[in-house]
Amino acid sequence: MSRLEQLTRMLEKDPDDVFVNFGLAMEQRAAGDVDAALAQFDRTIALDPHYLAAYQRKGETLMQAGRYDEARAALERGAEVARSAGEAHMLENINEMLEQLP
Repeated sequence: MSRLEQLTRMLEKDPDDVFVNFGLAMEQRAAGDVDAALAQFDRTIALDPHYLAAYQRKGETLMQAGRYDEARAALERGAEVARSAGEAHMLENINEMLEQLP
C-alpha cells in the first residue's frame, strides 16, 4: 500500500486530523496532483488556521505551478498569521518566498 493510500485510509478514520491532512497534501504534491494538493492544503488551513506550514507549502506549490498571484495571496495570508502568532522565523521564511515572486 502506498503512502498516499495509507494517509487516505487514516483520514477515513479521522477526517479532521490536521497532521494527516497536511501529510496527504504533501504526498499529493509529490505525486504531481497540484489541484488535489491545493485542496488538501485548504482543508488543513480550515481545520487549523494557525498551521503555518500549510500556507508556506501551498504558496510554494502555487509558485511551482506558475500561479504567482495565488501564491502571493496564500503567502501574504500566512505572513499575517505568522506575525500575529509571533512566529518570527516562519515570517522570515514566508517573506523570503514573497521576495522570490515575479
